Amino acid sequence: MTGPEGLYPVVRLAPAKLNLTLAVLGVRTDGYHDLHSVMVPLGLADRLSLARAAGPADSLHVVGGVDGRTTLDPAAFDSVLTGIGEARRAVGRGADAFPIAARLEKRIPIAAGLAGGSSDAAAAIDGALEAWAADLAYDDRRRAAAATGSDVPFFLAGGPALVEGRGERVTLLNRLAGDPPGVLLVTPAVEISTSAAFRALDRDPTAAPANRGSTRLTSEHLAAELGPGYPPMRAPELLLRAGVLAAANDLANAADLLAPGLRPLRRALTRLLGVPVGLSGSGPTLWALYPSLDDAEEAARRVRDEATIGLLERSGAGLPFVVATTIEGGPGRTDA
Repeated sequence: MTGPEGLYPVVRLAPAKLNLTLAVLGVRTDGYHDLHSVMVPLGLADRLSLARAAGPADSLHVVGGVDGRTTLDPAAFDSVLTGIGEARRAVGRGADAFPIAARLEKRIPIAAGLAGGSSDAAAAIDGALEAWAADLAYDDRRRAAAATGSDVPFFLAGGPALVEGRGERVTLLNRLAGDPPGVLLVTPAVEISTSAAFRALDRDPTAAPANRGSTRLTSEHLAAELGPGYPPMRAPELLLRAGVLAAANDLANAADLLAPGLRPLRRALTRLLGVPVGLSGSGPTLWALYPSLDDAEEAARRVRDEATIGLLERSGAGLPFVVATTIEGGPGRTDA
């Protein structure tokens, strides 16, 4: 981190996440919802750089867009500064927690069910601690992450995990063995608020927890199969479960209500690709699993072609964001 030339930038990759299952067990007394979700990190990632700020306060510069260089409003990505602030509170006076200048290269769509903001926050916490050369126990990091946002603790796990409670209870699961499976992500040009999705779920009289038991059983079964009692699962074994997993999201109907074009798009993708299509988080991102990245890239090409010539159902005003990626082990680190 430091050397003859002074402070080097600390760089973190902040991966997107995919909900392979998402069971909503009920409403807690604090107003949050109890969840049972198997989540995995993806190769698609934002890039966060941290260095000592020239001024007296933390700052954030964000770039993204089609060219990857368009300046974006940092107010829309305040989870980074929130994460740095929580890390500073956690270390207290135990380190020189100087002001941080952060630069975020945004590649994950926002409000898409991929937890890009939460991943950015986790990367900010971890990167700030390294910048300050601060030692912080894992439990203290986890508390700082939970104070930042519900999905943030997952990204400290470093791989597939069972996420429970409102997201603060994270149990690391086995990583997939062998070559990672490919994942096609299709994010229509609409945004779905997570809180709005949960409110829609709570208002749906047909969506009582007793009617969602199959999702919980699927989630519990997958968590057990990825747990210590089983050998590591390989991509072909996960793909055999794709049909069941694609149906294992209790927020899917709520997302369809909030984005009326989402269900027709999902059906159109299923017809076009001939594979099960699921929803990540509260949406609107749709996903499909493939044996390899090459297979996912071929599927992405087909979807882009169909969308460009207007043969694919459209949800939102613009073309969908389409990308092929893989299920990965967890957040990365780079010296670049």
